[in-house]
Amino acid sequence: MAPYLDTSAPSSPKDNSPPLPSFKEAFPHFYKDPNTLPHSFDPFTVNAVTGFLPTALPIKDLPATFSAVQKLVEVMPVQKLDGAPGLLGTYTFGEAIDSGEALLDLTEHIDELRVAGTGKLDLHVITALFRDYSFLASGYLLEPCWKTWNERRAGGVIPDGSASSYSAPGPAEYGYGRSKLPSCIARPLVKLAEILAIPPFMSYAASYALYNYYLEDPALGHEMYDDIRLVRAFEKGLDPASSEAGFILTHVHMVSLTGPLIKGVIEVMDGVGMLAKSGVTDKTKQVSKIEEALSLILAQMSKIEANMERMWANSRPKDYTTYRTFIFGITSQPLFPDGVVYEGCFGDKPVDFRGESGANDSIIPLLDNLCQVPMPKNPLTDILREFREYRPESQRSLLNWTECKANILNTRSFLTTTSPRLAILYLRVLNHIRSFRWRHWMFVREYIIKRTKYPVATGGSPIVTWLPNQLSAVMELMEGVYRDSGLMALVEEGMFHGGGGEELEEGVSGTEKKVVKEIMEVVEEQKARLEKEVRKYCMERCLK
Repeated sequence: MAPYLDTSAPSSPKDNSPPLPSFKEAFPHFYKDPNTLPHSFDPFTVNAVTGFLPTALPIKDLPATFSAVQKLVEVMPVQKLDGAPGLLGTYTFGEAIDSGEALLDLTEHIDELRVAGTGKLDLHVITALFRDYSFLASGYLLEPCWKTWNERRAGGVIPDGSASSYSAPGPAEYGYGRSKLPSCIARPLVKLAEILAIPPFMSYAASYALYNYYLEDPALGHEMYDDIRLVRAFEKGLDPASSEAGFILTHVHMVSLTGPLIKGVIEVMDGVGMLAKSGVTDKTKQVSKIEEALSLILAQMSKIEANMERMWANSRPKDYTTYRTFIFGITSQPLFPDGVVYEGCFGDKPVDFRGESGANDSIIPLLDNLCQVPMPKNPLTDILREFREYRPESQRSLLNWTECKANILNTRSFLTTTSPRLAILYLRVLNHIRSFRWRHWMFVREYIIKRTKYPVATGGSPIVTWLPNQLSAVMELMEGVYRDSGLMALVEEGMFHGGGGEELEEGVSGTEKKVVKEIMEVVEEQKARLEKEVRKYCMERCLK
């Protein structure tokens, strides 16, 4: 796996390490037509057109050798595509696997999945197979939790699914998952994960969300939300009107807009890098290009957040605690107090992996890197760092590269001291990071915290305090930038001082000043509100 860099402490290549390659050297396929990229490439190769989505539509049907896998994932959901109950709906999925008849160990056939005429592994087929085996793994391990949750809700332990209706979280809600994953699932899943350089458990990109959709009419692209459908689901997600489908497909709809966003980030860094070189004659032109790139980022984030806001309509809050059962991980979960044995793997000793989480999306980490958002050094930030290994390798590489490059260039200092207009654009990018994380907090509050006292998120982070850790960090940075960059003086006194203390030509309209003032008023209000809400929910759950 690629090395991971710590966003909590800005870093640059060490003196004795190789110099950071240029973007074109590190990502030679970024500006290529994604349709020309061979299937021997990682489907998540980052591209200016597809962004963080796969470079080709996800594969729905598995090779004939793995037909038993496909049959199982198709009959597994609580409700199948035809509306009839599936194996999870009758709590018989585990029995089917344990019988030894439904699925054999097909590990040896994985090496046969080659791109014709090249001898290279077909990583698109490998990813489709990883997706389906990870669905089988989670379905098998968490089926008892699904049964317990339904029985205890029916029995009054969880009368209406609201957090105020019961007082015994954890196993009282879900019981315990299975502690051993049979070799017919475990061994192929581990081998596939090794090929893709990701952990052998259900992930956000390669499993549940970003490699789990198709288009009814591919000619329409991804712009039409109603044209996107799920390939696999746990509960009722094969019905496009279901909340599970809405939860996943809203993420796909958001990520479909990331190509221009990445392009904007790279262009900002290119511009800052050009101005750092000696001999640049037309600095005004270069600054103008940086402003254009920042404006592109702002435009794309506005579209992404508009799609994000549709979550409320696409996926009903009251339904989330049902299908959520199947996307829990093993790490830090009361459901798996002793971990899980992957039969035939890891010396048959218990292991643990984090569960599927939208926190593994790469949109906000990319902007964190560009803006050099400092994270506090604490266990919550440690979880943020650990999440990195669950992303596709190409996305990890991009995030590592942008973090290093931003720290070499010191983008935050440049953008906040060069001109008032750049400082405002930088603050507005931070504001999108804030609003994205704030909306995520609203989802967590309304979909989860108000409906369950289970203390851990699907990825294994503390449900009440983890998101506020990152959200507070960006709001504190915004306050510092507003104060120290000179924007406060500009808004309140009409003058702007650069990093060297000199007064610079203002060139900022009254409308722009008003926007800055309104942004900071929201920060002040939300910072106080967040602190109050976190304190309230911690007290309710007897947390420190």
